[in-house]
Amino acid sequence: MRIKHLLSIIPLICLVHISSAQSNLKAGIWRGELKTKSGNLLPFNFDVKDVTAKHQELFIHNGAERFAVTDIKQKGDSVFIHMPLFNSEFKLNNNKDCLKGQWIKHYADHDMVMDFDAVPGINWRFVNNPAPAKFNITGLWSSIFVNEKGKPDTTVGEFQQTASRLTGTFLTTTGDYRYLEGTVDGNKLHLSTFDGGHAFLFTADIKDNKTIVNGAYYDGYDDAEKWTAYRNPKAALPDAYSLTKLKPGLKKIAFTFPDLNGKKVSLTDPKYKNKVVIIQMMGSWCPNCMDETNFLVNGGYYKKYHPKGVEIIGLAYERTTDFNKSKTTLTQLKNRFNIPYTLLITGYTPAKGDPLKSLPALENYKGFPTTIIIDKKGNVSKIHTGFSGPGTGKYYTEFVAEFEKLTDNLLAEK
Repeated sequence: MRIKHLLSIIPLICLVHISSAQSNLKAGIWRGELKTKSGNLLPFNFDVKDVTAKHQELFIHNGAERFAVTDIKQKGDSVFIHMPLFNSEFKLNNNKDCLKGQWIKHYADHDMVMDFDAVPGINWRFVNNPAPAKFNITGLWSSIFVNEKGKPDTTVGEFQQTASRLTGTFLTTTGDYRYLEGTVDGNKLHLSTFDGGHAFLFTADIKDNKTIVNGAYYDGYDDAEKWTAYRNPKAALPDAYSLTKLKPGLKKIAFTFPDLNGKKVSLTDPKYKNKVVIIQMMGSWCPNCMDETNFLVNGGYYKKYHPKGVEIIGLAYERTTDFNKSKTTLTQLKNRFNIPYTLLITGYTPAKGDPLKSLPALENYKGFPTTIIIDKKGNVSKIHTGFSGPGTGKYYTEFVAEFEKLTDNLLAEK
């Protein structure tokens, strides 16, 4: 499906002059654009910072997030940027005033490639001088996305608008779209995000204070959907603890999978006896899993509750069944977040049906991440579908409080 482009943005002019001399990227703010198959431009901003005379880092802007990228290598006029997560990279040419090349996201059986241009010194994202916003869409919106097959999916849009600046996200039953940032230009809505895994672009017309129409959503190179929304202060998702369940009559789950060193680990191991155990069904390719991992580690949960008797096990569903390839991507994730708890390579992929094959006691599995909370008797207490990360504001704060209260109650049980 080819959706008419709603933007009228002049593409970046990026003429690369080949040079054999190596030079650093220009420090400061940059504006980059990814090009979709349909010709739509997905913009984002990033900062380049000099760490040493020979080493630079960049920080990608998405709302309040600054996503750090440290693996930048230059050889002559070539620049290679390896994203720290999600198995993607940039291969670019540099002439000091311009970057031009490709972003490549590696899947198990193919690569997705998008053309990329970037120029320094530009701090606006979509429009340099947007027209005064005709409406303010701050608040909650019931949002309906329709894919190419005509199947609708209702989400919750949450937006914050100050003058023409727009931030927010969409919440779904399996997670959120993370930090979105953009502009209201007159009655035109523009939002985007990029973190090496997500590459999302949203456009729409704001009909009035209650209605958003003609929405187009672009995911990566060639996926596209239509969307509409209406203001709904009571918009909400189903209870995340009500979706995935155990099969009737069952109280426990069981598994035996190898850790990153190949050692087999089971829930019945002495380490987990009389402990509250958090099972994190995740993957290194999953941005919402990244947010959940950040909460568990850097959010202080593990540090607070591990001494009290909580263990965490990450069950990884990588895009490949190859152990060594999975180990490589998971090691990157482990190092990125300094994960102190056990990660297991299930040997299953996130493909439809695989998670239920790996844990046959489950039913109605929805997606990643899914978190299984096990009490001190080894019984499944709760199963939480999805994760609302810090980009969702109060939803994240409410989840943290609720999850910690649940943990406290389970620890108090005899």
